[in-house]
Formats: sequence, C-alpha cells, structure tokens
Amino acid sequence: MKQLVVTADDFGAAPAVNEAVEAAHLRGVLSAASLMVAAPAAADAIARARRLPSLRVGLHLVLVEGTPVLPVSKVSHLIDSSGQLRSDLAAFGTTLAFNRRARHELAAEIQAQFAAFRDSGLTLDHCNGHKHFHLHPVVASLLTSVGPRFGLRAVRVPLEPRRVLQQVEPSATWSTAHLTSPFALALRRRVRAAGLLGADQVFGLQWSGQMTSERLGGLIRNLPEGLSEIYLHPATEPYPGCATGYRYREELQALIAPAVIAACRDPALRTGGFGDFLSRGMRADSGRTSETGRLSPRA
Repeated sequence: MKQLVVTADDFGAAPAVNEAVEAAHLRGVLSAASLMVAAPAAADAIARARRLPSLRVGLHLVLVEGTPVLPVSKVSHLIDSSGQLRSDLAAFGTTLAFNRRARHELAAEIQAQFAAFRDSGLTLDHCNGHKHFHLHPVVASLLTSVGPRFGLRAVRVPLEPRRVLQQVEPSATWSTAHLTSPFALALRRRVRAAGLLGADQVFGLQWSGQMTSERLGGLIRNLPEGLSEIYLHPATEPYPGCATGYRYREELQALIAPAVIAACRDPALRTGGFGDFLSRGMRADSGRTSETGRLSPRA
C-alpha cells in the first residue's frame, strides 16, 4: 500500500506562510504542517490549526537560524552576538560534539520547544529539524529521548531515493543531499530503536523551495510502496527572513493544482498525517484506513 504525508515546513514563520498552509489544506493536498513555536507568527499559526482539526501539526525544531524559546542567558552557547540561534552550522555542530555546557543548553532548549508545543494544546503529530539539523548525532539523541516524553511518535528521516527523482525528471542533476545520507541512515536506526515512526522515503531535499506542480504531481504518481513524506515551503508571498531563491507562491500553487489533487485521489494511495498511519487500522500491513487518512473531499 502507498501512504503519503504532505507537509508544509516553517508554519508560524510569517502570516504569509500560515495563510498558504490554511489554503493548501482546505483547497489542496496538504495534510500536515510543522510549527516553529518561537517564530513571529506562531500564535496565528496555532489559532489557524485549532480551526483546522484535520490538519496534522508537528514540531519544527529550530536550533539554528531562528529565535530560542529560552532566555538568551540560558543558551549562551547556542546563540550569536545578536541573540539569535547560530547560523554557522558546521562550527556549531563541532561545538556540540565537544562542549558539555553547549549540550546541556541544547537539551534544555529542545525540552522547552516541546513544552511550548504542548502548551499550544495541539496534538503532536511529528517532529523534524529546521535545516535538517536533527541529523546531528547529539540532536538526534536528545530528540529521540526527550520527544517521547511529550507524546512524540514520528520523526522525519530525510532519505530521498534518487531513482524516483529520475523517473520524474530524468535530466535532473544529483544534489549534495547524498552527503547527508550517512547521518540520515544513523537517524533511521535511532528512530526505529526508540520505537518511533519514520517514513520509508522523504522527498523535498533535491527540489527544496523549487517544488513545481509538475514535480509534485510526478512524485505522487511515482511513489514507491510504503510510507512517503513530501515536504514543501508554501507562502502567499516572500516574507522577512525567507530563503533567497525559494519559489514560495509556486509551491502553494503546486499544492492546489488540479493535476496534483487528481494524483492524490488514486484509490491505491492513502493520505494523512503521521498519526493517521499509527492509529488502529492505519498500519501498512493492515490494508485498511480510516476516513482521516483519505484526501479530504473538499480538495
């Protein structure tokens, strides 16, 4: 059986992102969103999510290039001179490997972000890391130990099969995503050992910020068996702090494109959030699904 989670990252980053998430869920194929709990528009995102009970919401763990939940005095090793979380990912990763104080602060910030999500009143569907920083072994270890205490049951494991990308776009050049594969494989082992769910394959690395309707529809039509996740970054317009070169509006249009909606209506495909595929009757070996795992009729 083919099962699919379509996720929007950076939920809460700006009203433009929140508006796109709501539109893509109500009018398109978006089934999940990942919330940045300390982002400028997090309160608006939470309010929208409460109005959309069929939208599955998870935690977008922000440990780099963002705002910490804890006071800056509590995370001095995690921030730069401006009080924002560090953007020098390689150097920061080295610090975490060798500095015990930094690891203590990291553990406290991770727990604080899970607690902030819990305090939102939303049901935790999944967790993933901003910039995939949860691939760092220290972060991965903390995520899989702290998260379950807050009800975590699913984690993004960003392993993207090249053969599927080539079926969609034979001329596509291979990105540097293969450099992260050893870390992703280690994360998969850790996730499984913790009894957590990870998708069998994840799409969004190669075409991050460039997910056109043709690419999204092609991925859906060529999905392998098992559980897949496709993640995007939709927004109604560019916003402060957004990534240069990302085609935000185009990704929103892809999520509501008629051809993409039609692809998701394949009887052999079930869509939903990660929690839908954990609940009774939704496991891959059952061959059944509940209505919450189907594409909404409003799509």
